[in-house]
Amino acid sequence: MSENPIAQYHVAVIGAGPAGLFAARELALSGVRVALLNRDIKPGGLAEYGIYPSKLRMKEGLRNQFRQIIALENIDYYGNVLVGLKADISLDDLRAMGFHALLVTVGAQSVKRLGLPGEDLSGVYHAKDIVYHYNLLPPYSESTFQIGKRVAVIGVGNVMVDIARWLLEDKQVDEVTAVARRGPAEVKFDRKELESIVSYVDLPALDAELRRVSPTMRALGQDPRELKRTILEISKKAPPAKGDSCFRLHFLSSPVRILDDGFGRVSGLELEENNLLLDADGQVRAVPSGQLHRLNADTVIFAIGDVVDGAIGLPVQNGEYVKNPQPRFPVEGVTYEVFDPLRNEVVPDVFLGGWARRPSAGLVGVARRDAINAAHAVLPYLETMQPDRTPVCDHLRAWLLGLDHPVVDKHDLQRLELLERERARELNLETYKFRSNQEMLSALGLVKTPD
Repeated sequence: MSENPIAQYHVAVIGAGPAGLFAARELALSGVRVALLNRDIKPGGLAEYGIYPSKLRMKEGLRNQFRQIIALENIDYYGNVLVGLKADISLDDLRAMGFHALLVTVGAQSVKRLGLPGEDLSGVYHAKDIVYHYNLLPPYSESTFQIGKRVAVIGVGNVMVDIARWLLEDKQVDEVTAVARRGPAEVKFDRKELESIVSYVDLPALDAELRRVSPTMRALGQDPRELKRTILEISKKAPPAKGDSCFRLHFLSSPVRILDDGFGRVSGLELEENNLLLDADGQVRAVPSGQLHRLNADTVIFAIGDVVDGAIGLPVQNGEYVKNPQPRFPVEGVTYEVFDPLRNEVVPDVFLGGWARRPSAGLVGVARRDAINAAHAVLPYLETMQPDRTPVCDHLRAWLLGLDHPVVDKHDLQRLELLERERARELNLETYKFRSNQEMLSALGLVKTPD
């Protein structure tokens, strides 16, 4: 136990993705003692395991920032720790140890399901599973995915582009078709992201698709030729395709059923055609027409966003943690506080940041800003309380040492990075990652053996 601990505020930040890390830094620089609890061994979240593997310069730049944050003296890092109702430690356990506030920054860890017939067939996956797999996040890195030759990806955002790139270049499938419920003018992917797959675009198929949706687009005053011009412009500086795979876009269609080949595997996708209307706010809305058609596919991947996980022990409605409608500590007019609708009262000591507050909203820059704002909501709450001399850090460390599996601290992280760099040099690779938690813990000498 610490002798004569100084009086201070203690905050547990749950989740060490960009939101958790930047929030921890903001709190620590304000004099708060922060315990950063992470489900994964490594920090970074989607910055580490969501950005496409080849974007090494971007990843390393973020890693450098994260190293500096974790190195701060009044931040304690604990990886390989699951927080939740039936987990290594609960929110109530953290409260009992003396933490003044809990900041939840775990992101949106559950997948959004549409509840379609056939959604449980072999060959149906969700974007998170695939992205985590090719970015080597355990245990997804150890999973096997049955990827066929004709893949339908539901959604037209940047995540779809990354998954299509992996399918086209790494898996070398015959074709990838991105299915959009709205039209070419409503695609969500960025021009820069499209560069990575634009050379695979099946231009004759694109022309035919644009002709098909042209009447609907023109009725809304949209130019059906704009997407084709954009693709041709991007193609001028894009890398050439690495094979004969092709990429197609299929618009104005919503999945209604995944077809079974009779053996529990995907044989196709039944789609309903949509019309487009402008709503009262001027937003383009997809309206089902009742007309059905089939898209041939042997694999279906949903890239339609994520929802939060209720297992952490917070109330959930419509895929989000419930937030206080009348915040006590708003930042820029936004609430970062948790609300309990059953008791009709705010949960006084729990705050949200990043995707835990608003799922699938923006990338690292957005998460960083939201995290800083979340910390600025926590700080005035702390000022309503008295700092104390409770040895919270010692209580938490003792609890974690009593778990039946190893916990990774900031010093272990430094050793792990050195080990992976050494392995990369030995194998003459630009970068190297251990593929499983067991490999990482074994390399660190932290694997516990039975008594």
